[in-house]
Amino acid sequence: MSLTFIDTNALPRVSTPQGDMKAVLNEDLAGAKNVNGFLRWLKDGETYDAVADDKHQLVYLMEGQASVKLDGKDYEIAKGSGVYLGPSETASIRALPGKDVKLFQLVVPKPSN
Repeated sequence: MSLTFIDTNALPRVSTPQGDMKAVLNEDLAGAKNVNGFLRWLKDGETYDAVADDKHQLVYLMEGQASVKLDGKDYEIAKGSGVYLGPSETASIRALPGKDVKLFQLVVPKPSN
């Protein structure tokens, strides 16, 4: 098995209605067939909605402070916090006022039986 290095600084950053993002792990970049990885940036007040779509997700807060809405309840989180979402779960992550946020997200499809 070979080792693959991905220079995430060289990858394109794309603006979306839910903040900026860049794909850092996928089949094209590393031959990863069952996982996708993203870096996401939210500015003061921006929100990212992690939707279920029949997949598992891990969203990890790398920088900043945010609020995560789970099951209708808000939780304040800081650097080092993460949230796991199963195939039927969703969450909204919002940068707190005056804060910018950097997220790392892993997305894995639900295994087929």
